Amino acid sequence: QVQLVESGGGLVQAGGSLRLSCAASGRYAIGWFRQAPGKEREFVAAISWSGGSTSNADSVKGRFTISRDNAKNTVYLQMNSLKPEDTAVYYCAADLRSSFLSMSRWTYDYWGQGTQVTVSS
Repeated sequence: QVQLVESGGGLVQAGGSLRLSCAASGRYAIGWFRQAPGKEREFVAAISWSGGSTSNADSVKGRFTISRDNAKNTVYLQMNSLKPEDTAVYYCAADLRSSFLSMSRWTYDYWGQGTQVTVSS
């Protein structure tokens, strides 16, 4: 059983920064997704097990950075220049099967419980 635990969410002003963490042991790719009220869950970023490959949604390119420290079994999402439209519940998820970095939520097998990020204007 794969267990994923997110942390680091909170309330921040527009232009500020937050770093989310996902405790994730195991040899698999990790993706970050977010879901705002009344909207579909959308892809944010993903990273391969080695950390050698990453992918980001266009909406966060240049602002968000995904990384991982396998010695600490942790994946990070550094979020800078936050905007009110970044407000959402952020989830990390594990992809145990794909040989590529997927942006589809249906590819991911296990999910964390989510952490709330609220950006005030």
